[in-house]
Amino acid sequence: MNISQAARASGLSAKTIRYYEQIGLVVPPQRADNGYRKYRAADLEELQFLSRARQVGFDLDECRQLLGLLRDQGRHSAQARDLVQQKSRQVRERIAQLKAMQRQLDDMARRCRGDDGPDCAILDDLSGAG
Repeated sequence: MNISQAARASGLSAKTIRYYEQIGLVVPPQRADNGYRKYRAADLEELQFLSRARQVGFDLDECRQLLGLLRDQGRHSAQARDLVQQKSRQVRERIAQLKAMQRQLDDMARRCRGDDGPDCAILDDLSGAG
């Protein structure tokens, strides 16, 4: 299959696939006689794996580690679990940060009169005058 077919089947864009090849995340596929990339089933499986890993929040370095585990028949599942648990902690921390931001924004909106006057608690807070 060519790159556009691989992109459709994997859920990644052709541009993303080329980037992953460029940075060495995936091995560039063989080329057909016409010079086009020729993806095999194994190539597609790795691209689908990367697509799913990215959807749940893994960054490129983490994807590289996960792909390494996928390719390693001597792997230990504990390594994958550790990566997932670490990512889960990071997500939990980010959610806490976002909730704190939301509370702060809600508080600023509540304190602002929102009228035609020039006084604004939001602008005062953001300028450090509040």
